Amino acid sequence: MDVTRLTAVDTTRAARVLSQVRSAALAGQPTPVAPRPVIGQSWERMLRSGVDPDRDVRSGLLSREEVQRRRESSRLRHVLPVLREGLLSVADVAHHIMVVADEEGRVLWREGSAPVLRKADGLGFEVGADWREEVVGTNGVGTPAVARRPVQVFASEHFVRSHATWTCAGAPLTDPRDGRLIGVVDVSGPLETMHPATLSWVDSVAKLAEARLREMHLESLERLRAVAAPVLARIDGRALVVDRHGWTAAVTGMPYTRRLALPGSVSAGMRWLPALGRCSLEPLAGGWLVRAADEPVTRDATRIVLDLRDPRRRSVEVSDGADSWTRELSPRHAELLYLLAVHRSGRSAAGLAQDVFGDPARTVTVRAEMSRIRRYLGGLLDHRPYRFVENAEVGVLLPDGPRDLLPHSAAPAPDGRRTRAAGR
Repeated sequence: MDVTRLTAVDTTRAARVLSQVRSAALAGQPTPVAPRPVIGQSWERMLRSGVDPDRDVRSGLLSREEVQRRRESSRLRHVLPVLREGLLSVADVAHHIMVVADEEGRVLWREGSAPVLRKADGLGFEVGADWREEVVGTNGVGTPAVARRPVQVFASEHFVRSHATWTCAGAPLTDPRDGRLIGVVDVSGPLETMHPATLSWVDSVAKLAEARLREMHLESLERLRAVAAPVLARIDGRALVVDRHGWTAAVTGMPYTRRLALPGSVSAGMRWLPALGRCSLEPLAGGWLVRAADEPVTRDATRIVLDLRDPRRRSVEVSDGADSWTRELSPRHAELLYLLAVHRSGRSAAGLAQDVFGDPARTVTVRAEMSRIRRYLGGLLDHRPYRFVENAEVGVLLPDGPRDLLPHSAAPAPDGRRTRAAGR
């Protein structure tokens, strides 16, 4: 069944069919038609996490001060004009509201039709509210954040029954510098006001917002490049100037690389980086001057630890015995590195695609992600097949339930005690 087409033709019938599908699915019975895959996967997550479909659970609202603090520190503030221009004029006329939430699912901005805003209040869809999936079930803010793709949630596709009169279309917003989720933009309203094309509209505006962030990033690199030019002109040897996130503005004495992986917390002084070995870091306005030391990069005592204990903050730590370097990981990079830790002999692109997506044909996506990983792990990864280098000690720190670590992965869960011991 094409839910979007049925909704466009007969909203009432679509709502009735979706209610029957939801009731049957949650009761463990055969459904009249299968739920859409993105919705079915979300329902499975909700059932595993224990969200009550018949209870409207609401989190405490953030204080005004905390909302303001998050607004001022979020990169979302830079794209609000783009979102407002692209969404609000239509949303208000069509009886919708625009909602912008941060990466933690907290609603920071909410604007649009006044009557719909009042209805949203009745659902707890307010500024400062927590609309993560694990809090309020399948919805147009939390589900796109988890799926990392635009998602429209019609009527009873919402996991919690009280949201069944509502329909949402949300798209994730990512930082073009590192691909990290910075928030979600959502257009919501009563079921009868929504159109199947709403999702494409929201996604297009989200892409415009990301393009604005990309433009700002390039402008900042141009400014840093002007600062870097006279500094590098006086340096002999290998050096580069990068911004605070490692993006390269200028280089001398070495091949150009788009980005240098920096430690999680950067400070001036001598540091060890996987790509360059021992380096000196000196602060510049808007970035860092990185000078490579003369000694060659060594991998004799390299230790790699994947810390996957906190699902909201996964990281990889690399150490050479004298210094260490840590980087936070996106969920996809954490999954791929976990698979390589499990399969130390290596995994082909098709094998990783089968593990991650259940489809060995999705090798293009896997190769693109592995290329991004190799930008910061440098020579610590080999390819053909993809694997950690032989002389690296690899450990994995697991959460209490290893089987829930990466629920969509086909890889076996390693022995939790053994990997914890190896990591420590």
